[in-house]
Amino acid sequence: MTAALVAGLLAGYGIAIPVGAVATYLVSLTARTSLKTGGCAALGVATADGLYALVAALGGAALAAALEPVLVPLRWASGLVLLALAVRGAVGAVSQYREQLLATRSVRDPVHPARAYLTLLGITLLNPTTVIYFAALVLGSRTAEAVRPLEQAVFVLAAFVASASWQLLLAGGGALLGRALTGRRGRLVTALASSAVIMALAVRMLVAPR
Repeated sequence: MTAALVAGLLAGYGIAIPVGAVATYLVSLTARTSLKTGGCAALGVATADGLYALVAALGGAALAAALEPVLVPLRWASGLVLLALAVRGAVGAVSQYREQLLATRSVRDPVHPARAYLTLLGITLLNPTTVIYFAALVLGSRTAEAVRPLEQAVFVLAAFVASASWQLLLAGGGALLGRALTGRRGRLVTALASSAVIMALAVRMLVAPR
């Protein structure tokens, strides 16, 4: 049981901690909206990680073979979605700046918490890095069929908790960043910088070797 708990925590933190386009978008989204919206988005990421941990625990080695043909389409879909989000974020920031709506925090979040949850859930499910990571876990688990259901449940829950704790920490950092950048120009620069980083990571994903 302890081994399953530790393995789940390591799996969750292992996929959550590396900062990529999804983490960058999460921080930027929270800085532009609110901690509530960012927290929902963070739970969307953690839910996707938990689902992949569940598949890794139950799927067996056959999962890796099944995922192989769709890795390239997933990479393209994820990259295009991230590019769209980067462009939308930059355009929205410029539009708000011109309308002088960034002088103070907007009373109404431009992104609904439920929408933020579903958006980050979808992006993370499409993220090839997440797919490959948990497929590798499946390949590395030669005794998956012998693991008891309770141990599998502990592994999945631990992976979800680990991912959720890290994503919520990122959301908290985004909220602090948004609170610090109360000026119109500061928020504009931060939004544009975030969009540029997301776009660069998305392009790198699209042109990565197949």
